[in-house]
Order: sequence, then C-alpha cells, then structure tokens
Amino acid sequence: MAHQPRDDETPLLAKPDAAALATAPAARRNKYPFFCAVLASMTSVLTGYNVAVMSGAQIFMAEDLGISDAQVEVLLGVINIYSLAGGVDLRPPQPAPHHRARQRLLPRRPARHGAGGRVRRAHGGPLRRRRRFRIFINTGVMLSYVSNLAFSGLPAHLSWRVMFAAGVVPTVFLAAGVLTMPESPRWLAMKGRVAEAKAVLDRTSDTLAEAEQRLLEIEAVVSSGGRSGGGAWKEVATKAGVRRVLAIVLTLQFFQQSSGIDSVVLYGPRVLAMAGVTSNTLLLSLNVLFGVAKAGSILIAMALADRVGRRPLLLASTGGMAASLLVLGSLLAAFAGARDDAAVAAASVAAVVAFVVAFSVGLGPLAWVYSSEILPLRLRGQGAGLGTAMNRVMSGVVTMTFISLYQAITMAGAFYLYAAVAAASFVFVYACLPETRGRSLEDMEELFHTK
Repeated sequence: MAHQPRDDETPLLAKPDAAALATAPAARRNKYPFFCAVLASMTSVLTGYNVAVMSGAQIFMAEDLGISDAQVEVLLGVINIYSLAGGVDLRPPQPAPHHRARQRLLPRRPARHGAGGRVRRAHGGPLRRRRRFRIFINTGVMLSYVSNLAFSGLPAHLSWRVMFAAGVVPTVFLAAGVLTMPESPRWLAMKGRVAEAKAVLDRTSDTLAEAEQRLLEIEAVVSSGGRSGGGAWKEVATKAGVRRVLAIVLTLQFFQQSSGIDSVVLYGPRVLAMAGVTSNTLLLSLNVLFGVAKAGSILIAMALADRVGRRPLLLASTGGMAASLLVLGSLLAAFAGARDDAAVAAASVAAVVAFVVAFSVGLGPLAWVYSSEILPLRLRGQGAGLGTAMNRVMSGVVTMTFISLYQAITMAGAFYLYAAVAAASFVFVYACLPETRGRSLEDMEELFHTK
C-alpha cells in the first residue's frame, strides 16, 4: 500500500532545478560513503574466502577424514544453496532490527542521477563505486588461496581447520564496524521517518542538491508503491519490456556461472593435477597465481567499463573464455595422464589463467553491473533478488556436479562443455544486449520499454 504522509511528517521537497544540477560545480568527494562501502564490502571478502578456502582444504580433509568425492562436491557446493536464504529477499521490507536496515544502505542507493538526459557526475556515481568493490569478493578468494598455501605445512588434521579458523578475523572487524553505519534512507522513508532519511542522505551525498534529488527518487518509489511485491509481479505479467529485462538479468547470471568459473576456482588443484602437476605445494602456489590474476583483472574491468563500454568488454570476455576453455580441454584430451611434463603443465596453467582473466575483465563483474543498470528502479529489489538466486543456484549446480561430470565424460569433456556454454553466452551478448554506457535511467526505460 502506498505510503500516506501524516500531517506532522516532513513534506516532500520541491524538485531541484535540473539546469542548476547540470551546471553545478563538482563538489569535493564525500569520504563517509566510501567508508561505509568498504565496511559493507567486507561481507564480500568473507563470501569469497569461505567459498574458495575449500579449494585447498579439501586435499587435507580427504587425507584426515577420508571423505569421498561425492562428499567433497556437497561440501563445496552447499554454501551456495543455503546462502540463498540470506541473499534473496523478495518480500516488501518490514520493521527490522537496526543492523539489518543498515546493511541495506549501499545496495539500495539509486543507481544514477540524471539531469537533462545525461548521467550526472558519471566519474563518481554509485554504480562505479559498486563496480569498484566487486574486487572485494575476489580479494577474499585470493586470501583463501594464500591461507591454503600458508597452512599446508601443518599436519593434515590441523591444516584445514586452521584454514577455516582464519576466516574469523575479518568477521570480528565487520561486527564492530556495522554499529557505526547509518540506517537505510529508503527504509526510513518507508516507515514515514522522512526527516531522518534526509539526514542520512545529507551525510552520504557529496552535495545537498544530490541529497535532495536522491530523496525525491526514493519518495517517488515509496509513494507509488513500487517496492510492493504484488505491484512488481503485476508489471512482470503485463509488460513485455519488463519481462525482457528480467529475462536478460536471469540469462546473464545463468551464463556467468554455467560457463564453469567455479570449477576452476574451487577445483583448480584437481584440474592441474590431471595436467601433470604432482606437488601439493606447487598446486597451491599456482592457486595463488589464479587468485592474483582474478583479483587484478577486476581492476582492468573498472578502468575500461566506462571507456570502451559494457558490450565490447562482454563480447571480448565471453569470446576469450570460450577460446581458453577450448585450449584447456584440448590439452587435457591430448595429454591426459601425462606426469611431470613441464610443457603440458605450463600450457595448462596458461590456459587456466587466460580463462580466469577473460572472465574477470567482463562477464564476472559486468553481469552484475549490466543487470543493475537495466532494471527499473522500482523493480530493482525484486530483479536483483531473482538474479542473485539464479547465480547462486547455478554456482551450486556446477560446483556439486564437477567431479561427477568429469568422471562421466572425462576432464577434457567437461571443459569442452563449458567452452560450448561460453560460446553460447557470446552469441547471447551479441544478439540481445544493447550498449548501456552513459545512459540515464530515463534512457534505459525508453530502450527496454519498461515505463
């Protein structure tokens, strides 16, 4: 039900003059949202660490506990399934504990600020901040690989336990830091606490004009009932443009995970062992190399996304993924079972690094960015929730079937399959995704017919 302001509530602000916003001088960047973003992004570090630490820990768990391959698949994939409970929330917000509302500050921020049809302050908009902090989850992955290597010299019954225990350290800092974060302005506005919402926006915006514009956007969504679940699903049922956008979001997330990235992230040592690498220390060292390549490539994506555009990066990414997976599959097919063949091992490592880099400069981060840009603001919560669900489900499916898959069709066959999926994603990007760089929310609604 649309929010009806009471007589004693703060009235809606008058709409700021568009010309004034467009010609206003650039303000000094507000560092407080940066602090909040870094703090919130620590959850991504934990996610990356907790998911990827099993890559090396499984070696020592098998030695210590004698777990089977089927149990390894379950252990590696189950975190993606039960994370759905916390990662997907399609319900209209209810009165929530203070810490829960705080967590919503950054993800719920409006994606763009438009004036005269162009993106205002594109060099520092919230979408760019979100892209910047996609590197945190990859930092968590890299740290897990470092942990695997650092504690691999301990006895087997201790090594994997210490690898998991190390993940407690950032959790302590996150628990303390979250107490300093403000309430979500959108949550406050939905509860009728407009003055408090305005105070938070004043604190987290670069200028007062920006804070007023963001409050207007929030009030427009709240007053129209756009956050209600029933209204969102009615639009999906009745508007072809909305269905198209939702289909694009779900398909992007499907391809991001079904192309096999988690098979490399979580089973890298197994893949390289099949390519002839026999030393556990070397396997775990190469895993660190993969982590560095994955995290470093996000920086390239950050630098290029607003210069060359989303579509060229996605095409280069999916094409590079297909080619590198095809090479890796061919190496495994031609030299399966080769032991201590340095040339085969080096070529396989190069193919894996190429795949990781290709994924991380395009499809990895831009699937999230593109989805956020094309979803209408009033449907962003529901659309993002469904996209997250697709991503986690497909990650769980790939992770929990990889060993069974390569045992059934060989390791080479598994990577040929992933190469075919990556090739299909290239076709999807080429045929279905228009360029979104530099477009305002209004442009997006015209482009996808979601008004």
